[in-house]
Amino acid sequence: MENQSAPIKGVAQTAQKYGFAFILITSLFFFWGFVHNLDPILIPHLRRGFRLNNFEALLVDSAVYVAYFVMAIPAGILMKKYGYKTGIILGLLLFGIGCFLFVPAANTMQYMFFLGALFIVACGLAILETAANPYATVLGPPETATQRLNFAQSFNGLAAFVAPVVGGYFILAENPLSDAEVDAMTETARSAYLLSETATVKMPYLILGIIIIIVAIIFIFTKLPDIKDEQESEHRGFFHALRHKHLVWAVAAQFFYVGAQVCILSSLVLFAKDVVFIEENDAKWYSGIAGLAFMAGRFVGTFFMRFVQPRILLGIYAIICIALCAVAILGSGMITLYAMIGIAFFMSIMFPTIFALGIAGIGADTKSGSSLIVMSIVGGAILPPLLGWIGDTTQHLQYGYVVPLVCFAFIAWYAKVGVKADLKSETLPVGGH
Repeated sequence: MENQSAPIKGVAQTAQKYGFAFILITSLFFFWGFVHNLDPILIPHLRRGFRLNNFEALLVDSAVYVAYFVMAIPAGILMKKYGYKTGIILGLLLFGIGCFLFVPAANTMQYMFFLGALFIVACGLAILETAANPYATVLGPPETATQRLNFAQSFNGLAAFVAPVVGGYFILAENPLSDAEVDAMTETARSAYLLSETATVKMPYLILGIIIIIVAIIFIFTKLPDIKDEQESEHRGFFHALRHKHLVWAVAAQFFYVGAQVCILSSLVLFAKDVVFIEENDAKWYSGIAGLAFMAGRFVGTFFMRFVQPRILLGIYAIICIALCAVAILGSGMITLYAMIGIAFFMSIMFPTIFALGIAGIGADTKSGSSLIVMSIVGGAILPPLLGWIGDTTQHLQYGYVVPLVCFAFIAWYAKVGVKADLKSETLPVGGH
C-alpha cells in the first residue's frame, strides 16, 4: 500500500527537482481560472446591457468552450512537434490579445464582438490547458500525479473566489436600472447609458491582458525542462491514443463534467437573482463564496487522496452532487443557493482527477490523449445553453439544473466502471496508505 506521506513527498520532490518551472506552470492555473470566473459576472451584465434571454446570455459559455473543441487537436500537434514551452507561450499570447479585444468590442457595443473576443481568449486557454495539465502530471513521481495536478488546480479554485468579487466591483453597477427605466429614456440617453454599461469591462480585461503578456515574456526567457516519453519519437497517428478505452471514457466524463461545472458556476449569479431574488450586486458575493468553496474543495480533496483512491473519492463526490442538484431543482429559498455552493465544493476535484485518470499509463500517447480530453471541454459550450433553454421554456430557471444532475450521474458511473475499462489496478494513480 502507498505510504500516507507519498503526496507530500511527491510535491516536495517536484519542488526540489523542478522548482521554478512548477511555480510558473501553477501560476497558469490561476490566470485561466480568473478569466473563466469573470464569466458569471459578464453573463448577467451582458444580459442586461443587450436585453438577452437566458439562452442568449449563456452563449458566452458557448463562445468560450467551443474554442477548446477547435483548438485542442492543433495544440496537441503543436506540442508533439515543438514541445510544451512553445505551446504555453503561444497560448499566453492569444490569451492576452483576446483580452485587449474587449476594448474595441465595448466601443462598438456589439454582442457578437464580445463573443469573438471571448473566443480568441479561449483559443489561448485551450492551448494552455492542453500543455499545463499533462506538464504538471509529469513534473514529479507518476504515482502522485493526481495529487500534484489537484494541488496545481487548487490555484484555479483560488481564482474562482477572487474573480467574481474583483470582476463584480469593476463591471457591475451599484444600482443598475431596470428594463422599464431604460425603456423610458430618450434614444440618446439610452445609447449613452448602454455605452457606459459596456465600457465597464474595458479596465479589468485590459489590465489582465497586460499581465498575461508580461507572463509570456517571462516564459520566453525561462528554461523549462521538456520531458519526453521514451517512445515519443515513434510515428503515431494523433488518434492512436483512442486505443486506450479508459481514455475514451475519460473524454466522455470530462465532457459532462465541464458542462456541469459551467452550468453551476457561470449561472450562479443568474440563479441567485431569478430563483432566490437577490440583487446582482449582492449576488456576486455568493458567486465569490462558491469560488471559495471550489478552492477549499480542491485542497480538501487533495488531502483526502492521501487516504482514499482518487477514483473512489470521485464517485462519492459525484453522488453527493446528484443529491445537491435535486435540492437546487426541488427546493426553494436560500437552501437552493446553499446547495449550489455545496456542489461547487464537491465537484472541485473532478476535472484534475478525471484528467489524471484518463492519461494514466498511456505513455507516448500522453500529449495526444491530453488534447482529446481538453477537446471534450466543448461540453461547456453545449450544456449551459441547454440549461438556459429549459429555464426559458419552463419559465423556471431551476428546472434547468436537471442538466448537471444527469452529468454527475454519468461521472458516478465513470468512477465505478469506466475508469477501469482497460487499466490494471496497479496502473491507476493511487491514494490510501
